[in-house]
Amino acid sequence: MACCSTASTGPTGTTVCLPLPARHAGTLSCERFGRSQFVYEKTVRRRRAVLALLVVLSLVLLTAYFGESSSGGLHSVQRDFLTVVSPIQDGANKALKPVRNLFGWFGSTLKAKSQNAELRKQLDKLRSQYTANQEDQRSYRQLLKIYHLEHELTIADYNPVTATVAYQSPNIWYSIVLIDRGTSSGIRVNDPVIDGEGLLGKVTEVASDSAQVSLITDSAVEVTAKVSATGTVGMVQPEVGEPGRLLMTYLESTAGVQPGDYVVTSGTVASPGQSLFPKGIPIGQVTSVNEQNGFKSVSVSPVANLHSLETVQVLTSTAGSRAATLNNVVSGLSSQRSGGSEEETQSGQLAQTGRGG
Repeated sequence: MACCSTASTGPTGTTVCLPLPARHAGTLSCERFGRSQFVYEKTVRRRRAVLALLVVLSLVLLTAYFGESSSGGLHSVQRDFLTVVSPIQDGANKALKPVRNLFGWFGSTLKAKSQNAELRKQLDKLRSQYTANQEDQRSYRQLLKIYHLEHELTIADYNPVTATVAYQSPNIWYSIVLIDRGTSSGIRVNDPVIDGEGLLGKVTEVASDSAQVSLITDSAVEVTAKVSATGTVGMVQPEVGEPGRLLMTYLESTAGVQPGDYVVTSGTVASPGQSLFPKGIPIGQVTSVNEQNGFKSVSVSPVANLHSLETVQVLTSTAGSRAATLNNVVSGLSSQRSGGSEEETQSGQLAQTGRGG
């Protein structure tokens, strides 16, 4: 009998043996190959039978489970099984909980970082908007104060020019600011400078599109002033050794000055080089009174905030106006003084009369 791995029926109805595969040639005998083929087929049939049995058994169990009541046998088996498995499941959950928490922590951290970055962006945007609104409100309040001051003082002889502070010296001993208006806007040296709170100083240098303003706390500025409550006249200058403070001197010993009294411009000048400030502009408030050698001096705290100026107003005068005429008289005091004391007195009286002093 020929040994063949497989057999097939030929055209004449005879059995045709196919040769063994090349890898088995010479290694397997016909008997051994036949036995292996039989075992393989038997194993396949057994597996198929077991699979079919499991499918049928599953269908039967499912049908019986859903068909019986909750107190049925299958339900009891399920409950017993869960009773046995639950402790194991709980232990596994407890053992794996730190791992789950760790992964959850990483996820929450990444999400929180993303949300934090977004919130920071929104906060920066809101902060910028808030700052811009504050700046607008501050500028509006300053302009409103200037408007009220201008109308309260009735500065009809001057042409107010509003300017923005471009630079302010950080040195407390050197009180100057630079503004963005100059001769092209009609500003000249010695023009008074005010804001919504009161007197700031005077123009000391001027260019075409800018000007330097010396504040009342600068040593180059002197203001003839008076105590508003009593009319007592004196000279306001920076207080030596006290930057940002003022000292009003040459007051009579009988002058009834009290702390809290307001000091305003008198509308007159007392020496050459002074600026003729309009009458009644607030300068400061008396903080203390000192008396020495028959004269009183008072410490004055400026009413204007000289450390954070943003918008100011320069009081300019047009040619031929009353203010321009008086300023020309004041500027000639130096030459008149050299000509005689009588002419100086007449010029001082003219300046005082022109401002209603």
